[in-house]
Amino acid sequence: MAIQRFFAFILTLLAFQLTMAQVETNIYGTVTDKLGEPIPGASVFLEGTQQGAQTDMDGKYVIKNVSPGSYNLIASYIGFKTQTKFNILVRSVGTPDYNFTLEEDTEVLDEVVVTETNRISRPKETPLSTKSLSAVEIATYPGSNNDVVQVAQSLPGVSPSIGGFRNDLIIRGGAPNETVYYLDGMEIPNINHFSTQGSAGGPVGMVNVSFIEDVTLSTSAFGARYDNPLSGVLQFRQRNGNARQFRGNFRVSASEAALTFEGPLFKGNNDESKTTFLASVRRSYLQFLFSVIGLPFRPSYWDYQYKVNHKIDAYNEISFIGLGSIDDFTLEAPEEFDENQQAALEQAPFINQRTNAIGVTWRKRFKDGTGFMETTLSNNVLNNEFTRYEDSENEEGVLFNNDAVESETKLRYAMTNFFNGWKLTSGFNAQFSDYENSTIDVNGGLQFDTNINFFKYGLFSNLTKSFFNDKLDVSFGFRMDDDTFTENDDLLSTFSPRLALSYEFVKNWRLNGSLGRYYKIPPYTILGFRDNTGNLLNKDVDYTLSDHYVLGVEHYFSPSATISVEGFYKRYDDYPVSVVDGVSLANKGGGFEVLGSEDVVTNGQGRSYGAELQFQQKLTDNFYGIFAYTWFFSEFTGLDSDEYLPSVWDSRHLISFTGGYKFGRNWEFSSRYRFAGRTPFVPTDVEATLERYPEVVLDYDRLGEEKLANFSQLDIRIDKKWNLKKFALNVFFEAQNVLGQNIPQPTEYGLNRNPDGSIVEPRSLVALDSDTGQPIPSIGIVVDF
Repeated sequence: MAIQRFFAFILTLLAFQLTMAQVETNIYGTVTDKLGEPIPGASVFLEGTQQGAQTDMDGKYVIKNVSPGSYNLIASYIGFKTQTKFNILVRSVGTPDYNFTLEEDTEVLDEVVVTETNRISRPKETPLSTKSLSAVEIATYPGSNNDVVQVAQSLPGVSPSIGGFRNDLIIRGGAPNETVYYLDGMEIPNINHFSTQGSAGGPVGMVNVSFIEDVTLSTSAFGARYDNPLSGVLQFRQRNGNARQFRGNFRVSASEAALTFEGPLFKGNNDESKTTFLASVRRSYLQFLFSVIGLPFRPSYWDYQYKVNHKIDAYNEISFIGLGSIDDFTLEAPEEFDENQQAALEQAPFINQRTNAIGVTWRKRFKDGTGFMETTLSNNVLNNEFTRYEDSENEEGVLFNNDAVESETKLRYAMTNFFNGWKLTSGFNAQFSDYENSTIDVNGGLQFDTNINFFKYGLFSNLTKSFFNDKLDVSFGFRMDDDTFTENDDLLSTFSPRLALSYEFVKNWRLNGSLGRYYKIPPYTILGFRDNTGNLLNKDVDYTLSDHYVLGVEHYFSPSATISVEGFYKRYDDYPVSVVDGVSLANKGGGFEVLGSEDVVTNGQGRSYGAELQFQQKLTDNFYGIFAYTWFFSEFTGLDSDEYLPSVWDSRHLISFTGGYKFGRNWEFSSRYRFAGRTPFVPTDVEATLERYPEVVLDYDRLGEEKLANFSQLDIRIDKKWNLKKFALNVFFEAQNVLGQNIPQPTEYGLNRNPDGSIVEPRSLVALDSDTGQPIPSIGIVVDF
């Protein structure tokens, strides 16, 4: 009955649309230079139309009476490089501001500045191994369910998680915990619900797509300001709230509902307010969906996100941002016996988490026009209780319990100066860390309480300059880090230089290269681990080191289309290795576990190397897309530092394609295809698992002996938009794994049981059959009002 009412509602809207006049709206935004100084008189226009506007003395523009739809928006001004925002979405209600930051054009001929449409560009500090996506591209990604992290998982060089259902970012053969995350310059250690402590992956992302202006993933050549990355830096840039009027957004999809509000504060009689807000709350209903289809899992979560921005004056701006979650997990036995669901019921861990990150950022532009500075003070907290029971159904008989609190208070400062064509960015970070944990491991014979706190600090500098009329870009930087807890490292021992070069050797052809050294402090689970007598076993650990060498060539077919080929080599040293399992921790962290709470030695080594081909087409003739192929090897050593073994991410081949086509009348079709080659996995130690059941014990001595089948998945999405006077509506249909291909997973085991569910004596384990080849359809609604 509910489905019939829904389709009746859609048909009514269709009929209503056919009988009404076309709705028109306005596009707002600003145009500034790299310092944030307004550019009066800049031209902003919609490609392929006669509609446009010029900026006023404050750099603001308004394009009036625009028909809703998808456009490319172009900004230009004499003496600056023309810039294009591809694939912007104009709605009758809820269109965000589109702001431009133009770069000066140094190519001058007879005092006439030569400009060209801005190409798909990358920062000079990171001229390669960097991909960016706009908010529109993220919101329409098929199979992602508006999950920003799942979108990033589809980018070139990123492997799908085992089974394809988690948000682990496995970049060019590196482990999931090798990526750091930044939201408007504030580091966010945990960006997923039910995240893996010591890592960052989980099944569902927390960042609300309605807040995002764009997302950038760097897979090498990380900026010197970022500490702790070994494989990736994922940056989320949030927009400001609407400065003119209150607006809202409601989104409901297969697993959650989200409500977002934005608008001006203290506006008075002004056309625009200097203070704006964005606030949202999301609620999952997976627990109800799983109950209907008979699964024993009952995951439930809330999350919240907010941003308040205030422009103090023309030179100072302050932002308050926050992100948090409440995650609860329960189990309920199915009414009818099923061996797969019974095993899942017995083996599933209980994960209850609370996260909160809050920060304030002050941005100051120098009045003399020489640069700007940014200061961020933030705090983030993770409360994680991870429990396995002997009797999960009744939550009795604790086998393992990890009750931990991680808290970080951080101060980050960066100052950027421009002089004689040089750009110098320098700064520091200071952090106070507090970690508490109470652990009980019955099968491992371990019980301890730990509480450690320490300071961590670092400094960095980066210098950039373009030569020969922007033909050659050179960027050199370094950073150093230390802390008051570990014993083996200091500022000099973690000195990490990095160099990036980009040279346009023929018009529209660029040769790019980078090399750099990066360090990461081990996670708190390693630092705070104790034995039964209370001794800290891992105070002598080293920072993990990774050297990156990347060389590539890039060609621009047009301002909106580019192709690139990159070769990369990553070398690891001082990687943590498990004393008990004898395996590198690079092979862990991709499941529901606690990563690193064990005795380790930091003598592991690793290497990942290969090549990557990428073609990107921004919106042109109604089509957009990214295609990439990555060929790579990923190997790490265990306790024997001379023997390299393939890692559990060593799939050798990655193929990804994401693209879409915009039809008339606001219809859009998009698809995503992902392929990963056969990946090694760690088989189950059947005898040890039977002895310690329901704990599953893996046989790391057999790593590399067996491989999963190829991973191959095609997802599609169809969007239809209506633009009415009072609100804009987007209805989308998604289907994941439309080809019905089996998703490869390691063999799972459960107790041998009779048809009535009773255990067969003597007890033994049997392999479980799993059917993961079913298409998963879903439908969603987005309303802007």
